[in-house]
Amino acid sequence: MDKNIYDNEMFFKEYSKIRENEYNYNNLIEKPAISKLLPNLDGKIVLDLGCGNGDNCIEFINRGAEKVIGIDISSNMLDIAINKNSHENIQYIKMDMDQICEINEKFDMVYSSLAIHYVKNYDLLISNIRKLLKTDGILLFSQEHPYTTAPKKGCAWTKDESGNKLYAHLSDYMYSGKREVMWFKTKVEKYHRPMSEIINTLIREKFNVKEIIEPIPDEYALSKRSDMVDEFHRPTSIIIKAQISK
Repeated sequence: MDKNIYDNEMFFKEYSKIRENEYNYNNLIEKPAISKLLPNLDGKIVLDLGCGNGDNCIEFINRGAEKVIGIDISSNMLDIAINKNSHENIQYIKMDMDQICEINEKFDMVYSSLAIHYVKNYDLLISNIRKLLKTDGILLFSQEHPYTTAPKKGCAWTKDESGNKLYAHLSDYMYSGKREVMWFKTKVEKYHRPMSEIINTLIREKFNVKEIIEPIPDEYALSKRSDMVDEFHRPTSIIIKAQISK
């Protein structure tokens, strides 16, 4: 990610408001789903790519991890992580994901939550992750769903006469590459890849794909956010668990 949007003060202020809301997408849908795929972390060494405010890093420690390294390119995010989620066995590093080959460590798990769609060179990232993983090491990550990232002009919906969403429009799906979307009146760069590219890159790098989840809201989530019903039409994220082939 060449530009660090999370260090744009106006953008970060608006983004923080969403994360401070207990009933945000991450808390209601993405985190419960990806947490179910976590392996036993007792005594393990974990790398968190795009660690943000460090909530996941401290959770890994609480689950028994021996050491966690969290990297993020955002100074704003790392300031929060250090102030909120410091621990003697957590190391936070300001680093772009393109630079992880510089880390002199081997990991039992590489983890990333909703960050990989910001990475331009996905092939390089997956190759570097494989080199950092121990034998039988696990890669567990979520990213924006290709259905979400595909439309070059952003997501559009067909609605009924009352304004209820009927279905999302899908376009540009096989055109891999950069997308620019407006979020909080700020241009944000992301990268779209069709599912075949995401999975085949893992296969080429000798990963066995263990599980794929397209998370949807449960009854609790819908009771807190009725608008989350949109996830049944077009999932916002996808979660992939893969392991180094023997």
